[in-house]
Amino acid sequence: MKDRAVGFVGGGRITAIFLEALGGKGLTLDRVTVSDTSPEVLAKRKEQFPAITTTSDNAAAASGERVFLALHPPALKAALPELAGALRPDAVVVSLAPVLTFEKLSALLGGFERLARMIPNAPSLVGTGYNPVAFGDGLPAAERREVEALLDALGAHPVVPEETLEAYAILVAMGPTYFWFQWQALRDLAGSFGLGAAEADAALRGMLEGAIRIFFDPGRSYEEVADLVPVKPLADAEPQIRQAYGEKLGGLYRKLRGA
Repeated sequence: MKDRAVGFVGGGRITAIFLEALGGKGLTLDRVTVSDTSPEVLAKRKEQFPAITTTSDNAAAASGERVFLALHPPALKAALPELAGALRPDAVVVSLAPVLTFEKLSALLGGFERLARMIPNAPSLVGTGYNPVAFGDGLPAAERREVEALLDALGAHPVVPEETLEAYAILVAMGPTYFWFQWQALRDLAGSFGLGAAEADAALRGMLEGAIRIFFDPGRSYEEVADLVPVKPLADAEPQIRQAYGEKLGGLYRKLRGA
């Protein structure tokens, strides 16, 4: 990182997560350029990470040796043609967006093929993310290893087939949002029951850590796990919740794969 000029095209949440994780590992940010069309976003990033350079010119961020594309698919698709002329021949471009395949990225970048794609995960903020990555055929092994070394700061980064990335987007990129609001609801209830915030958080965290260990125990089936607790207050709501998962997430996956 300290020897490479790194650019982030897009200064939103994902870029902030990356920069905090990288900085938390002691990696220097003084050769990082972040571009965004929003002056407010750029001001916020500069306040958070004073060492970075901020600009409204996407081409400036794309001129780095390692370039991260941190835009949503529609905005990224529109921005890619303008970036093509700014890319160095020896650059490595990492797309953080679903939908746009290597084939589409290369076409919109004028045939550039030194590409990787990654599905980012919010827990990367504290170095415990799960960030599946795929490498294009045009990216040499040495550069692949360098990208993986950089991603070490974020947490796990298994190399996966490109065609699975949209599934991972549903499972891990958006996954925390399926649970966080429920945990907060339990926090709020615990407070109403008379538990202090520290007591409630200790109980909730301990319960979740144990429940995760049991759930993923390879020696137990789901039915065995579910039978460990006889009282299930939300059992009547379970069919509707499962239906919502199937309809909302299944529909979103089909949309991503068909885009």
